[in-house]
Amino acid sequence: MGRRLAFGFVLLAALPGIVRSGSGETTVLRTPSGATLELTLRAWQPGEAVLAQLTDQPAGVRTILCFQGKTYPLEAQGEGGAGLALFGLDVVLKPGVYELEIEDRPSGGMPVSESRSIEVWPKSFPRKSLTVKSEYVFFPPEVEERIRREAELLGTIYGIRSPAWRAEGAFESPHPAKALPNFGELRIFNGVPRSPHSGVDIEAGPDEVVRASNAGTVALASELYLAGNTVVLDHGLGVFTFYCHFSRILVKRGDAVRKGDPIGRVGSTGRSTGPHLHWGVRILNARVDPASLLGLEF
Repeated sequence: MGRRLAFGFVLLAALPGIVRSGSGETTVLRTPSGATLELTLRAWQPGEAVLAQLTDQPAGVRTILCFQGKTYPLEAQGEGGAGLALFGLDVVLKPGVYELEIEDRPSGGMPVSESRSIEVWPKSFPRKSLTVKSEYVFFPPEVEERIRREAELLGTIYGIRSPAWRAEGAFESPHPAKALPNFGELRIFNGVPRSPHSGVDIEAGPDEVVRASNAGTVALASELYLAGNTVVLDHGLGVFTFYCHFSRILVKRGDAVRKGDPIGRVGSTGRSTGPHLHWGVRILNARVDPASLLGLEF
């Protein structure tokens, strides 16, 4: 889990109100009721997943985190299990100081909240120029409408936060081939800049099997204009993994999958320059680097 930092007098004296941690560290805070709250991530930078875990919680108290206008209840997993939540630092989050609110809601009592200041550091991302068919850059009106509808559908899916954690242990890469370090890459298609690359590309061969990176429920199994044949898995607590450009989809919406189950075959459908797997992670719509999820221990 990395080196642990206590949020105490020395840190407060040196950096008033600022929580700082380096790569692979856990920051330890206290909730208003005195429970231990651990925040684990690689670094406080854009595109990172943050794991929040709660221990020593007094009976009858529920803790909720609020960051960037979104709320994250720390849900107890199993009988007597520790509270768990994940949140993401979106790939385009600007560097600066942000408030993390920690609220305790005692049963039958008034909520009590405290805030901590989180400093998000800058991160540089690469740029890449690509040439694709013109219909994937300059869209006719009917295609623009389709893309808008599909974006709304994905936004609705990514906004769902089921309280049950469906994952089984640590996340794994969906394919053993090399993943390119291109998360957050600014893509320029036929000379036209587009939004940052919200996943990583894995150099898998045509029709090779892609497997679920963890257990979950199939939230989407469909062909999309830009992503091609796509599968989205819901792992609970607002965490989703996204797999696209398949030549063939091997699951259907509503299926329950285990970690390692086949979900599709590598292809080049949608806006793609050749067979590969695009793998992405969303946490309540925040776009995070899949590699930042792989290193977390649940």
